[in-house]
Amino acid sequence: ASGLIAKNEGRLGKTLWTDIADGEMVTMRGVWDGPEEARAVGEQIEALQRAKEPLSGMAILVRAGFQTREFEERFITLGLPYRVIGGLRFYERAEIRDALAYLRVVVQPDDDLAFERIVNVPKRGLGEATLQALHRAARAGNSSLVRAAETIVATDELKAKPRSALRDLLNGFARWRSLLDGMPHTELAETVLDESGYTAMWQQDKSVEAPGRLENLKELIRALEQFENLSGFLEHVALVMENEDSERDDMVNLMTLHAAKGLEFDTVFLPGWEEGLFPHQRALEEGGTAGLEEERRLAYVGITRARRRCLISFAANRRVYNQWQSSVPSRFIDELPPEHVARDADQGLYGYGGLGGTGHGGFVYDAPWLQAEQRLLQRGYRVGGGRTIDGTAKRIEDASPSGGWQVGARVFHQKFGYGRILHVENDRLEIDFEKSGRKKVIGGFVEPA
Repeated sequence: ASGLIAKNEGRLGKTLWTDIADGEMVTMRGVWDGPEEARAVGEQIEALQRAKEPLSGMAILVRAGFQTREFEERFITLGLPYRVIGGLRFYERAEIRDALAYLRVVVQPDDDLAFERIVNVPKRGLGEATLQALHRAARAGNSSLVRAAETIVATDELKAKPRSALRDLLNGFARWRSLLDGMPHTELAETVLDESGYTAMWQQDKSVEAPGRLENLKELIRALEQFENLSGFLEHVALVMENEDSERDDMVNLMTLHAAKGLEFDTVFLPGWEEGLFPHQRALEEGGTAGLEEERRLAYVGITRARRRCLISFAANRRVYNQWQSSVPSRFIDELPPEHVARDADQGLYGYGGLGGTGHGGFVYDAPWLQAEQRLLQRGYRVGGGRTIDGTAKRIEDASPSGGWQVGARVFHQKFGYGRILHVENDRLEIDFEKSGRKKVIGGFVEPA
């Protein structure tokens, strides 16, 4: 931590000390993607739990609030109790609840609670008087609020302006509902949030919370990608919300780095150490050198929250705007004194020391990544946009209907092993793996066997 913070030019000198013996080195772990990062952290927590270490002595400190979702869902899958300190659980956040309410009304028009939540969000001039009229109409007709709204807009019960606004909203829901079977559900969700004005509401909001809320909405869209349709996703969210357990004391702590100041834990996990995420791109763009130094102070805070062990991780790929992007390891990794850091990485993903290529913190992208990129090009993919390890643009895009894959073909995946393709949809493959069972994967992540 001292070696890292020493890079801040405007800092008064300060030396950390301890009267206990030398402890463990900081562990640096490189993984393939965000879900793998959450799996790896979950496995490490379970191993510590088996060693009789209390969950309350463990913390995951993230740079941005949206990062908590993958860990929360992983912990629910594993049955690991957790608490979010200094904030709400992902699906409890106001902007997520609003977005889910829109999607619920699309799938289930008779969901009165969901409709009432967003009928005037963003503001449409549908105030308390309109809502009271809707409730009266619903009671009179023994119907849902949406059905009552469809009835009332055909009458003179409401003034012209709210009647027009309500009619526009109903027309929007009818249009979105008509797209349920013909449009990918992730694209439909984005369409709903855009056309309803909800995304624009936060884009125009000048509060300090607005950028984080927009990041959370993007993370919600990313969460949808793991499900077949909107209905399956909404059922999953309902189960997640039912899994709340506030009675237990022994729980993993999950919070942002900002919320962690003043706290200490035996074990600290620091995920997402990638350029653009940490240091955060917005902090660099708005604050320049001062912003970078503040980000470095947050990194210092994170490391110094750990009493016994500190585990830092970064992912080679992140899903951003429905595209996989290769990620650049954080510059802070390079700034850690190498003699105090133990490095580890998923096999076939990174090399360490002497494999060639441009590296950060001793990590380099090795031949397997370059070979995978060449296979993508050969199968009709375009590689452009995003950023690579050296800061140049790279994003994988599907330029052919199926990426060249055929049902029945035998393939190999670095994580899941050998299997046969069952279904091809654009750049997504459903594969029956010999040891891992059925999985959905990105075509660019497998190779012919």
